[in-house]
Amino acid sequence: MQSFDEILNGNFWIKRLYENGLLREVKEQIGTELEIAHASYIEVKKERSQALLFTNVRNAQGKQMPPVLSNIFGSSSALNLILGREPDEIAAEIQSLLKPKRPQSFGEKLDFLAHLISLRKIFVKRLSGRGECQQVAHLGADVDLGELPVLKTWEGDGGAFITMGQVYTKDLNSQTQNLGMYRLQIYGRDRLGMHWQIHKDGAGFFDEYRKAGRKMPVSVAIGGDPLYIWCGQAPLPKGIFELLLYGFIRRSPARLVKSLTNEIYVPADADYVIEGFVDPAVSELEGPFGDHTGYYTPIEPFPVMEVSAITHKRAPVFHATVVGKPPLEDKFMGYATERIFLPLFRTSAPDLIDYKMPENGVFHNLILAKIAVRYPAAAKQIMHAFWGVGQMSFVKHAVFVPQDAPSLDEYEALTKYVLNRIGARSLVFSEGVCDQLDHASPNSCFGGKLGIDATADLSSQAPQILSDEELLAKFQSEEPAILALKQHFCDTKNPLVLINIDKKELVERSWRRLLKFSEHFKILIFTDAGNDASNLYMSVWRVVNSIDALRDVFVAQNDRICIDATSKHEWEGYTRRWPQETLCSREVVASLIERGIVQNEPELFKKFEIF
Repeated sequence: MQSFDEILNGNFWIKRLYENGLLREVKEQIGTELEIAHASYIEVKKERSQALLFTNVRNAQGKQMPPVLSNIFGSSSALNLILGREPDEIAAEIQSLLKPKRPQSFGEKLDFLAHLISLRKIFVKRLSGRGECQQVAHLGADVDLGELPVLKTWEGDGGAFITMGQVYTKDLNSQTQNLGMYRLQIYGRDRLGMHWQIHKDGAGFFDEYRKAGRKMPVSVAIGGDPLYIWCGQAPLPKGIFELLLYGFIRRSPARLVKSLTNEIYVPADADYVIEGFVDPAVSELEGPFGDHTGYYTPIEPFPVMEVSAITHKRAPVFHATVVGKPPLEDKFMGYATERIFLPLFRTSAPDLIDYKMPENGVFHNLILAKIAVRYPAAAKQIMHAFWGVGQMSFVKHAVFVPQDAPSLDEYEALTKYVLNRIGARSLVFSEGVCDQLDHASPNSCFGGKLGIDATADLSSQAPQILSDEELLAKFQSEEPAILALKQHFCDTKNPLVLINIDKKELVERSWRRLLKFSEHFKILIFTDAGNDASNLYMSVWRVVNSIDALRDVFVAQNDRICIDATSKHEWEGYTRRWPQETLCSREVVASLIERGIVQNEPELFKKFEIF
């Protein structure tokens, strides 16, 4: 077993995080099944979360395993350390390339020339010979994925999943490589499930090999420079190798070596590399898995990788990320994506000033955008630009405000601003592609979308506010299935009323009966009995996850709006299976608290619905 000092001395990024107070060693014995994941999940929800390095790891059989590193992107400080500078600085550099200024002086010309010359460093460097990642090699019959400390995150997961794998693929007819970040389920000693969602570039390459009837080479790297994995989830245009972005940010090329058993090139400094081939004729049921939406994704067939080699450093550290309900470390990864790619999004929507992806909107479920309003229906034009550009096309709900609106970071002030301006005419409905992980839409991969145009004031008169108790009594007189309610933003023209209901019929019917009390409300949002209506953070997460706008948003002529965010059933016409939410095991967390690995923080557990 490696000592902590040995790990620090052999791992540049782990040492940097530790020296900057951004990493904590967990010395206590801990298991790969639920325990590491639960400890990491709770840690990243703290205001001052740290990366966790587990140095005394055991698998389910009690065998000593290599160290595990989690939450490496678990704070803004860690993100900036890994990027080497603030995300806005990188965005400004991209902006200068998209719209270069004409040099005026001789010195400016020299600076511009030096900058152009430096761009040669973005291209990857392919090395001869073996890399650090190949110091130890297991080939053929010696391959055993069980020797890796792969985590099982949730009780309902279908097994152990690699969650921070850099998946390297290449197209059929050239040397063009792609880097993606997909979950990978362990099926056995030498078989790995490939969760390629159909809109990912890796799935596009796979389709080429399937049509040609050829096996597809794949290599999965784990660890090394953490910037690799961030680049793997970056929304680059199709056909651009993500490690070019690595070279641009690092100002130094990614150093790659050839895999031992296929033609894929991988980072020389990775901790682990899993090599193999995917047979297009073979698939296997994958899942369930508690994903970053905070819900379990269903069991579905996906391709299978036949592992031909596992290589690693002499003293490797296994990297993992934990997904589930927000906030998670993808909050910080997403923030970098949001900032760095703003200049590129502006090329398709020039009037876009800024945008924000709140972490409790799970990124694709909710986007806030500030725009320059230069003509009528400007917001509607940008809405459709959003829904037609790359990964932005998966956005389900988008709110647009004008230039003089509060900062997009000031959520309370911005919410009040929007609620004081919108009416039924502010809502724009559409239909299009959605993320394959989305469960609310009636169909896999496409469904309803909602744009809210708050650039113009289309509000109507505010309702006559009653107390929560008075309003509940009136509502229950017409709909006894209503269990509780909580009003929010009552000082605006469009207060939000969150309602818990034990649904026995279509929510729309219940809402229609409540319209007799419409002088006392504007927007009703129905949720299941288990939602804490006083917890706006988690309520927003649950609502934007659980609605399909075309099916679940209703509007009355008097500017009253209903949102049905309840779970859906077959008797309502929902033919898919509504998923369960991710919840920590109380027994596991209690054990972690007893052993001093996790602090007992009931308020945090309640706020983020740990159980």
